[in-house]
Amino acid sequence: MELFQLSQNFTKYHLLSCYTQCSMKQIRIKWIICLFVILGNFLGMLDSTTVQLALYPISQGLGISLVQVQWVMIAYMLVLTVFLPFFGKLGDIFPKNKVYSSGFFIFALGALLNVFTPNFTTLIVFRCIEAIGASIMIANGPAVIATLFKGENRGKALGLNACLVAVGGMSGPAIGGAFIHFFGWRTIFLPSIPFAILGGILSYRLLPTFAKKKYFKFDYKGFIYFSIALFALLLTISEGHNWGWKSLKIIILGILTLLFGGLFYFRDKKINYPMINFNMFKIKSFTFGNIAVMTSYMTMFTNGILLPLFLQEIMQHNALLTGFLILPYSIASSAIAPFAGAYAGKHGSRKLTAIGSSIYILALVIFTTFNTSTQIWQIVFASVVMGCGNGFFQSPSNTAIITSVNKSELGIASGILSLSRNLGNILGVAVTITLFDNFKNNFLQSGETYKQAFLNSYHLTMCFGMLFGLICLSSSLIAYKNKA
Repeated sequence: MELFQLSQNFTKYHLLSCYTQCSMKQIRIKWIICLFVILGNFLGMLDSTTVQLALYPISQGLGISLVQVQWVMIAYMLVLTVFLPFFGKLGDIFPKNKVYSSGFFIFALGALLNVFTPNFTTLIVFRCIEAIGASIMIANGPAVIATLFKGENRGKALGLNACLVAVGGMSGPAIGGAFIHFFGWRTIFLPSIPFAILGGILSYRLLPTFAKKKYFKFDYKGFIYFSIALFALLLTISEGHNWGWKSLKIIILGILTLLFGGLFYFRDKKINYPMINFNMFKIKSFTFGNIAVMTSYMTMFTNGILLPLFLQEIMQHNALLTGFLILPYSIASSAIAPFAGAYAGKHGSRKLTAIGSSIYILALVIFTTFNTSTQIWQIVFASVVMGCGNGFFQSPSNTAIITSVNKSELGIASGILSLSRNLGNILGVAVTITLFDNFKNNFLQSGETYKQAFLNSYHLTMCFGMLFGLICLSSSLIAYKNKA
């Protein structure tokens, strides 16, 4: 009898041990998959900002004006953003491994073509190809992660993804600055190529396929309406400060935005296979969460777009040192994000998003004290504070938004979340540049020196960034609630 009992106990222990080993192996495989998904999102956002410090050398190398060369960034961001909901929807329809890996390969092709581009026109075309690949990856990343994990691990993974997307956007100038300094502007596209090819191969082999739907309908007409409306809106935001907000071009773009936006909304409200299910926006966490994410990027990029200018024009630092002074932001953000995401998965997102958005505001207060005698340690400290805010905010907010919708709508929800991020990015850049230029011109006309006019404009623009931070904080408090 004792021998039988021992045998039973041994069998139970052996089965439990095997189950534990299998579970651990599954978790490891999921985290490996997750890392490649995050790599795609990171590369997509990294490349959108890497060229910030390369605009001047590109204009010299290709013999074009600084006004023209801005389209190297604008074209990429427009294409990437317009296609986000579309590729998110495709991710709900087709196998995830095929959709996601195709993003890697298209991105790698565009990056390779950029290296050997012969002129400005081809560079813009190749940047658009690159942006299509990035859009596929960024639109589907959170949805893939949400299907792999549950609970605490889902929060941790989504948090790490959200953080590294933001880190990619903010550390782009640092990485670009180093490559430009040592090897020239064409080399800024090289590092992402081998990573993208490897990511494409492994994504195709490792990502869950999720059975393809046998019958599906896609609202192609609605997609055309949506694309025209969003493209016109983004172009208005991006170029309003250059063309003039009352110019004929901007008025026409405004009319197109309203016309095609209205056509899209009323079409998708009445058909039974909409591209965007507007019922999702009845979910408070989803709607206000996306507003909070958008305004968080506007807050970050208020300083993100002006700090490199301050470091180079006022402090007279070269591109390499400027890049390294921005890096502490990324380090602080990526260190905090996984822990914040895991906490949000257990306890909810409200506390951490409130803390994160408050830290954003605190960081901008510190930046308003910058002047010609600012020390390097002060710049590093302020960047770390801003990075901590991002780490606390992005992880919990992304977790709450993605988990607020049905599983069948994860792809489109992921695409809309990415759209909110990019809108915040574009709005942040456009509003910041418009305000800063207007303030600076007014101060110069009043007789101030260039440095003093720059600093006063920089400080005033940071105050508007604080306003965006307050909107972000308010939206977070409305959107999220703590778990019981």
